[in-house]
Amino acid sequence: MSETNFAIALYRPNPGKENELRAIVKEHEPALRQEGLITEHPLTRLEGADGTIIEMFEWKSAEAMHQAHKSPVIWPIWERMMAVAEMANLASLQEANQPFPNFKRLEL
Repeated sequence: MSETNFAIALYRPNPGKENELRAIVKEHEPALRQEGLITEHPLTRLEGADGTIIEMFEWKSAEAMHQAHKSPVIWPIWERMMAVAEMANLASLQEANQPFPNFKRLEL
């Protein structure tokens, strides 16, 4: 069995760009699957108290993760995300200071 990597990606929308970010994020999973980059494990989306969208998914391999950066399908999606959101880290969430953080499930 090949090694997989579970990703936790955080997108904090720029002011007034929440709906635009949601529309872009909605395209992300189908594109990753179309390109064969993630496993069949269900992708999970959550929302932080500050509106940060959290996506959790499993790359098929470390190589798949690197291929995404070269993909003519995935890279343009990421560029559009970066134009409307900050790529945040877990420590930046107010929930990160709690022993058992809770998030709202995000259905797009």
